[in-house]
Amino acid sequence: MKNKIKELRKARKMRQEDLAKQLNVTRQTINAIENNKYNPTLELAMKLARLLESTVEELFSLEE
Repeated sequence: MKNKIKELRKARKMRQEDLAKQLNVTRQTINAIENNKYNPTLELAMKLARLLESTVEELFSLEE
C-alpha cells in the first residue's frame, strides 16, 4: 500500500517527531509507515487522516 503521508506532513512543516507525538506513537512508526514498511491500523489511519486534514482514501492507495 502506498501513501502520501510524508508529502502532506512536509507541506504542513511537521517533523516525523511532531506527528508521532500528536498520535502517541514513535517516530520509528511514522518512518515505517511513510516508507511503506508498515500498514497502520484502521484507527491510526483515521487519526492520521484527521490530523493531516485529509481522508483515509486520499492518504492511502492500493498498489496494483
